[in-house]
Order: sequence, then structure tokens, then C-alpha cells
Amino acid sequence: MWDILSPLLKEIHGELTDELKYQKLKHEVKDCRELIERLAAKAKLNPLSVEFSQHLDKHDKLSYLRDEFNIPKSRDVIPNDVVALKPNESSIYFCGNSLGLMPKRVKHLVNQELDVWAASGVNGHFTHPYNRPWLSIEDTVVEKTAEIVGAKPIEIAIMNTLTSNLHLLMASFYTPTKHRNKVLMEAKAFPSNQYAVESQIKFHGYDPATTLITVNSPPGEYTINLDDILNTIEREGSSISLILFSGVHYYSGQFFKLKKITAAAQKKGCVVGFDLCHAVGNVVLKLHKWNVDFAAWCSYKYLNSGPGGIAGIFIHEKHAHDFNRPRFAGWWGSDRRSRFQMDKPFNPIPGAGGFQVSNPSVLNTVSLLGSLDVFSKTSMVQLRSKSILLTGYLDYLLDKQLNGLGYKLITPRDPHQRGCQISLVYDEDKLDKVIKGLMKHGAVVDERSPDCIRIAPNPMYNSFSEVFRFVKALKSIMEELGFKFEAKK
Repeated sequence: MWDILSPLLKEIHGELTDELKYQKLKHEVKDCRELIERLAAKAKLNPLSVEFSQHLDKHDKLSYLRDEFNIPKSRDVIPNDVVALKPNESSIYFCGNSLGLMPKRVKHLVNQELDVWAASGVNGHFTHPYNRPWLSIEDTVVEKTAEIVGAKPIEIAIMNTLTSNLHLLMASFYTPTKHRNKVLMEAKAFPSNQYAVESQIKFHGYDPATTLITVNSPPGEYTINLDDILNTIEREGSSISLILFSGVHYYSGQFFKLKKITAAAQKKGCVVGFDLCHAVGNVVLKLHKWNVDFAAWCSYKYLNSGPGGIAGIFIHEKHAHDFNRPRFAGWWGSDRRSRFQMDKPFNPIPGAGGFQVSNPSVLNTVSLLGSLDVFSKTSMVQLRSKSILLTGYLDYLLDKQLNGLGYKLITPRDPHQRGCQISLVYDEDKLDKVIKGLMKHGAVVDERSPDCIRIAPNPMYNSFSEVFRFVKALKSIMEELGFKFEAKK
């Protein structure tokens, strides 16, 4: 993306690091709609033309990553009762915020492990032809994951699934007392998180009705003001034991200010944790630097590890040797040197590794490895830079080509307050027709009942031309439903 962005960002020079380039991008680009028009003017192209989308693809330095993934055909992503208009055309897969596409390398790695299992049986735990002994299989993915979330390897463990990990982490970090027992989270958090928090509160003998505090969006809006979060922390902080927010909200796509939330909360003596399911692999994270206490995430969305893929946790290094903190222990969190000495007491591994309970699934772990190998070909800063432009282009075309045609856009317009997702809310009687219409065009988005579609162009495998195709299809669908487009001046 720097070939496109550099002239507009005061001629960023090649010797600058990706991080410095990204900081310039954050400083210079506040409105992607203006940026799109400046790019089109420089190319002497109409920003609403297909030629401009092709121009953006031509200058996309990350376009080679698309070849690392299996891109489904339109005919293969629709139900039997829907007929694709162009069945042999590649689908427009904008659903990576629900399930990422399969990296081609995953099949190769999984087949290798099946071959090792077939040939070696239990010996695969110790002797492995591809230098991935199952006894330490998690070592293949810890450092690569740490790079993505801005952490040290000692702060990362790959284990279990999201909600299980949240429970294990809360068992250690939610330690309520008589005067400090409340939990703060965003209103309308992902339902599983709400269930987990409420059950933890009840487990400790408290009433969720009075112990769980939520921060709401203003009436009629879908995003939460940062000031409302910080004011709640300032007002209630002395009674809050744990703050558990999302990194990126699953419904609205809002990217919360994690650094500011963490600093404000810890100033009041609160423990801070985040659910990063929609943030990891999507936005730039610096968990160690931000001093976050703990975090958890799944890996089947932007980390492309496959359905039900293995999850991960972060526990800050400052807690690495706090062995007095309560925890639910299991043998995989015990010192490897004594793990198989069955008569030995639990001797926790320092850091996040000590919170492991059971041995991880080898097949799930190498599926994650296959995707992380693709991440290793680039950086989160480069991916995020493309994402800002890719999602900004979607925002621009929606604004100019549809102009609110039958929907309300609920995701922040500020590109730095959202990930690679834009959410549109429709009248409930229109949603099903819009979804089926998109299916006919081979477009895959995520439906959230009763009224929302979430559109997530992923910078790893989606293109600007696909964004153009998607908006063109959506406009056609809305016109078929009787909406009349009026050009925005």
C-alpha cells in the first residue's frame, strides 16, 4: 500500500520502519473518503469506476497473499435454493470476521501430521520427521502469535477455546472482595461473554443484577463513547474488581481504545482483561506495552485456523511468577521436566504457559501454524494499513453509490475506530431479501439477527475489485426492492 499512500503522507521514505509509517498514516488519514478522492485524482480516474478499483489492486503490494488461500467459487457458497448469477466466478468472501478462509498450507501440514500418526503412532510425540514433536507442538505457534498481538513469548499460551479460557482467566483474575466485587463490560457484549461473566459472579455468591456494570451507547446509537467508559471507571472504579471489554465489538465493529481503558482502570486499582476475538489479526495490538493484565481470543476468524480452531491467551509478564494467584491447574501447565513424573506436585510453568490445562490438539495447532506462516510474510502494520484503505474504499462506495439506500451504517466512520468491518442495519422485513440477493451474486457476509449484516473485507485475501463488485451488487439488489437512489452531492 505504500506505493499508493506514500505520496499522500508527505513522501514517506523507504528507510522508515513500518511502525513509523503506520504512525504517519494514523496522523495524516482521518477521513478515508477524502483519501479515496485524492488517490483517484492522482491516478486521473473516476473514483466510482471499475478502472479505479483495478488501479488500487495493481498497486497493492500485499496482493500476493491472496494466492495463499483457497477462494471458494460462487456456486459453492450458496444454499441449494439459490441460483448463482455467475456460478464459476470467485465468490466475494467478506465473512472472515466469522470464519477465515483456509490457507492452502493448512492442508499440507495436517496431511503431514496424519502421515506421522499413521507411520509412528505414539512416537510422534517425541520423534518427528518435520521437527514438530507433539509433546511441544504449541512451541511452533507461540512466538508467531506473540508477534501479532504485541507480546513476549512468555506471555502467550495456545490452548482450549475462547469461553473456556475466559473462565480459566477469570478464576485467577476475578477475585472479588466485599468492597471491590463488580465487573465492568460493554453493553450488548457477545452473549457468550455475558453468560461467562454472570456465571462467575454467581459462583462467587454475588447477584449479577447489582454486580455487573455495563456501559451503553447513547440513545439511538450503536457505538460507545470513550468518555462514557472512562467516566464510569472514574466513578465506579473503587468498587470494580475486573474490567472485561471486547477489543473490537462483534456487532458494530467499533475498535475500543484499549490503551486508554487499561491506563484509566489500573489507576483505580482494577484488573483489566480483553476479549480479542474480533481484534487479533485485524488491528495492531501492543498488549505488553499497554500493560494489559490478560486477554483471550479465538483463532478461526482473522487468524484463519479453521472452524472451532484452537484459541489463545495473553497474561502480562508482570504476573509470570505470581504462583500464589488462584488458578485451575492441569498437567500441561506443569514444568515439562517433571510433567510425566506422576507422583510430583503441580509445578507451574512461569507465565501464560502455566495456565494450560490439557495437551493441545495437534491437528488444530498445525492448522493455526499454516495461517501464521502466511502472517509471517508480512506484518500487522502492513495489513492494517491496507485494511484502512480497503474498508475506507467500501465506506466511500457505499456512501456515493447507495447513500443510505434502505440501511443505516452503524460502524464508526473514523478508520482508526474500526477494524476491517462495516455493519449495516436494515428493516427486519428487508434483511432476508438482501442476504439472498447477495448470495446470488456470490457475496458472503455475516447475518446478525434481527437486522444486521456485517461486511468484512480482509486485507490478506480480499481485493479492491471485490469491494467494487460487492457495492455494485448491493445497489442492484436495493433497486430491485424498490428503493430509488438519489446521487449524493
